[in-house]
Amino acid sequence: MSRRPGITLEIDDPNLPAGPENLVHRAIAAIGSAIGFRGGVQAQLEKRIPVARGLGGGSSDAASAIIGMLRLTKTKMPLRQVVEIAAGLGADVPFFLFGGRALAVNRGDEIYPLPDVAQRAVLVVSPRDIGVSTKDAYQWLSAELTNRAEHPNIWGFCALCWSRQGKVSNDFEGPVFRRHPRLGEIRDGLLKRGAADAALAGSGSAVFGIFRNPAQARRAARAFPEDSAFVAKTLSREEYGRALGWRASG
Repeated sequence: MSRRPGITLEIDDPNLPAGPENLVHRAIAAIGSAIGFRGGVQAQLEKRIPVARGLGGGSSDAASAIIGMLRLTKTKMPLRQVVEIAAGLGADVPFFLFGGRALAVNRGDEIYPLPDVAQRAVLVVSPRDIGVSTKDAYQWLSAELTNRAEHPNIWGFCALCWSRQGKVSNDFEGPVFRRHPRLGEIRDGLLKRGAADAALAGSGSAVFGIFRNPAQARRAARAFPEDSAFVAKTLSREEYGRALGWRASG
């Protein structure tokens, strides 16, 4: 537990920092400064999403902290300003203000909603013995893009984004799987066990598979006893907003 005037953050994981280097702490400080909040804040952070696995746990925590502060103080703020504060914390924090499927451009802080798809069960497999540095993954990807002879087809990319089929594609897979072949084996294993689609999560090292129902996903999870595996479900943008008690508008 770390203290600074006005903010106290408690975390259930002693290995994580609780001071200003923590995204939740920074989010509270940033939104508090923007709304002129002068009172004290005591926050508790319970980590359920594996850290450093490409799942956006820290970014979603930061977005939730921003929303929580606005709700607790009953403050109304232009959405553009809220997004700017979120973007100042991290490129993918703005996405978690909205939820649902979205196209993120520029640094990832310019968000365009995409059509929701039917709810699916998601099995996330997080290897206990493999970690992928986000910095390294971007360097590997950048090197491959620089050397690529053909340029990506933007029209095909846009068609994929707006499709309701919900297919997933991740450019990180090539460079990351070459350095960590087991992650590719996990993806292939999910597909063999009935996943409609499977891919690396972000820059890794978690891998996820999309299943028709939770029972099918739980059966597939038995194939990965040495890893951390859990079943989740997709949420529509409306469901996400209800869960947070927040609707991004204006």
